[in-house]
Amino acid sequence: MAPTKPVQRKPTKSRIRKISDWLHLWLGIASGLVVFHLGITGCIFAFQKEITELIHQKEIFVDVPANRKTVPLSVLKQTAEKALGGNKQISFISTYNEADRAWEFGTYKAGNPKAFWYFDSIDYYNLVLINPYTGKVTLVADHKYEFFAVVKMLHWSFLINHPIGQQIIGWATFIFVFLLISGMVMWWPKNLKKSNFDKSFKIKWRAKFKRVNYDLHNVLGFYVMIICLMLALTGMVWAFQWFQKTVYVVASRSITPPAQADVKSDSTKTIDANPFDIAFENAKQTFKDFDRIGMSPAAGGTATIYATGYHGNETYWNYDVLQFDQYTGKLLHRKKQSDKNAGEALIGMNYDIHVGAILGLPGKILAFFASFIAASLPITGFIIWWGKKKKKKNPASADQ
Repeated sequence: MAPTKPVQRKPTKSRIRKISDWLHLWLGIASGLVVFHLGITGCIFAFQKEITELIHQKEIFVDVPANRKTVPLSVLKQTAEKALGGNKQISFISTYNEADRAWEFGTYKAGNPKAFWYFDSIDYYNLVLINPYTGKVTLVADHKYEFFAVVKMLHWSFLINHPIGQQIIGWATFIFVFLLISGMVMWWPKNLKKSNFDKSFKIKWRAKFKRVNYDLHNVLGFYVMIICLMLALTGMVWAFQWFQKTVYVVASRSITPPAQADVKSDSTKTIDANPFDIAFENAKQTFKDFDRIGMSPAAGGTATIYATGYHGNETYWNYDVLQFDQYTGKLLHRKKQSDKNAGEALIGMNYDIHVGAILGLPGKILAFFASFIAASLPITGFIIWWGKKKKKKNPASADQ
């Protein structure tokens, strides 16, 4: 009688692995809709600059005259306020070293701080674009209802002004971090045989739908894990104060918050020229090698004029700040990027890392595809779970 082959049994999982798999399943189902929402809105927002510039090309880009002499900033500010009806004060301005760009003049006023919805929490938020050489207004926009502004707030808090909106987003993101790590544990090949290698790193496109879906979840999830982890962790910096403080303390290796300069304008001194224009001219000289300058008029009796010089037309992390006396335009204080500790610098990079802009267009492309795949993971994961559930209910008809 021929000897029978011993039955090969699948190796049993450890208790920790069983718990991890169970949590991966049910936490994935619980957070799936929110993760899908974050992925889709992240995809839409990824190329907001490029899309906006394409749609409003005529308003954003202007003809450059031979002498390139610009209208005084104070006059342009008055023009913007007049375009808004004369009853709104411009509170932030963006000027560009790039000669063919219109300058941006914005105003914002908060609405009801206790409002539940985003739209009720803002009284107005307007943006005016002006040709800096002619002083002509090229665009007046209600940014409160602007498409990408709404998408951003959907991504931020479901358009909910109450703290519960960001808490839902934050905890779903926290769960997503766990899902990425536990998914990596589930994905990890038991050995490096070619069959396991192909199963872990390649999508078997010619297989049945069930297998293709399984590969889309596991293989694509592996390839975008690091990028998705960065997107999730930077999102948590905004959602949780305790997480932001932890990042700051770990990076700076100090629990001491960054020092803030106590600089005030002197109302006893005045000059005949416009102090705002003097401050801007000084800022232009100081920031000759910077790509754009943000100007904020003083708001109050002893407040100062702020000028922020940015490296890059889109990123926000690499900047210096100047403070000027609002009555004389005299420079009172400067804080350079090099003056910031590692914690300040890292927190300052958070937005640019989150949207991928810190790496330029390639970074935004990576962020787009990572967000798209992240949005697909709850769907492919649910299909895997649903297929296993049906198989258990009807084992006789299940595919072998």
